[in-house]
Amino acid sequence: MEWQKIYDERRVDAEEAIRLIHDGDRVVIGHAVGVPLAITDVLVEHKEDYRDVEIVQMVSMGNARFSEPGTEGHFRLNSFFLGVQSRPAVKEGRGDFTPCCFSEVPGLFREYLPVDVAVVIVTPPDKDGYCSCGISVDYTLPAARCAKRVIAQVNPRMPRTHGDTFLHVSEIDAFVEIEEPVLELSLPKISEVEKAIGENCAKLIHDGDTLQLGIGAIPDAVLLFLKDKKDLGIHSEMISDGVVELIEAGVITNKKKTLHPGKTVVTFLMGTKRLYDYADDNPSLYMCPVDYVNDPFIIARNDGMVSINSCIQVDLQGQVAAESAGLSQISGIGGQVDFVRGARRSRGGKSIMAIGSTAKRGTVSKIVPFLDEGAAVTTSRTDVDYIVTEYGIAALRGKTLRERAAALIRIAHPDFREGLAAEYERRFSCKYGEPD
Repeated sequence: MEWQKIYDERRVDAEEAIRLIHDGDRVVIGHAVGVPLAITDVLVEHKEDYRDVEIVQMVSMGNARFSEPGTEGHFRLNSFFLGVQSRPAVKEGRGDFTPCCFSEVPGLFREYLPVDVAVVIVTPPDKDGYCSCGISVDYTLPAARCAKRVIAQVNPRMPRTHGDTFLHVSEIDAFVEIEEPVLELSLPKISEVEKAIGENCAKLIHDGDTLQLGIGAIPDAVLLFLKDKKDLGIHSEMISDGVVELIEAGVITNKKKTLHPGKTVVTFLMGTKRLYDYADDNPSLYMCPVDYVNDPFIIARNDGMVSINSCIQVDLQGQVAAESAGLSQISGIGGQVDFVRGARRSRGGKSIMAIGSTAKRGTVSKIVPFLDEGAAVTTSRTDVDYIVTEYGIAALRGKTLRERAAALIRIAHPDFREGLAAEYERRFSCKYGEPD
């Protein structure tokens, strides 16, 4: 087999593989649980050999040591979505944040941010010499396809996924064989507030709808209240363990989908071993790059598309801040806008912004007269559809500014409604509670 010869000739250890990285290179690191820690750790250990290497990544579920204090001058992080590891680097000046929708990242690599080196995790090659990018396809596979050089950690524990997930051995310049457990994301604890939000969201979901769910306690809470639904589908940026439970229960069948019927469509996965075991060699799971999965025009081809996302603040106009608290960048745009716009274009579709009514142990309202100074508007007032809290549902599409404000005050926490009503009366020169 010709591919076996190529593989054997390019099989190296991590120290040799990182020699493919040069000073001043732009290096794209695999996403989420697809971060090749065994290679990036060696890279950081040899930091003195490098100057001005740009490390590009979205969320890292690993340690992100290349962004820690002491790496200045050697590596500089450029993140498209901040997490626990990357947030301090940007705040403290060791890294930068680039705002963009998740669907646009592969295009940036092809047109604006050319990739010198992609460092990814793959499965061992199959009988035809193809390696799967496993559970992190997203921007990882497109980056590898357009990179000048590709370093791959070959991990036999990485699930082999179906769809557009494959690289041939001839497309990879160095193979580093390291077996290690795939990073897992523990299940979130769901509070009573989140259960109430989940129940309200579930009221907007009908039999046969196709869902996009984010990550965390609120999306998982929504799943708790879908067990009496029938023939739901999934077209989502990612899924977690709760979706598997509903698939096994026959609630999610994908039968009614108008695009990829019978398939659960995602671009990456994060969860526990249960999710990864489900994904391994499962032809009903269709994974492909994010510029397909998150393309709003592709999303809209699913009739009855329902997107569910969360945010930090909503103002009385319906503007949504989901990524920053004032000027402090917390996360990123991710796929929120992709799915909000895709769901709104869908026949019978809707987008839901799910949010707890308060923060900081009930001392701060998340529904506010004005967004915090400097906060980025992630989802505009012209795109917003439904806002859901534990106190109810505000339908904003087609509503006037006055009607929007009134609807949002009704689902705010009771402790803050009086103050919001005072702003309503000042802004609209009429008493809150008059007929809309």
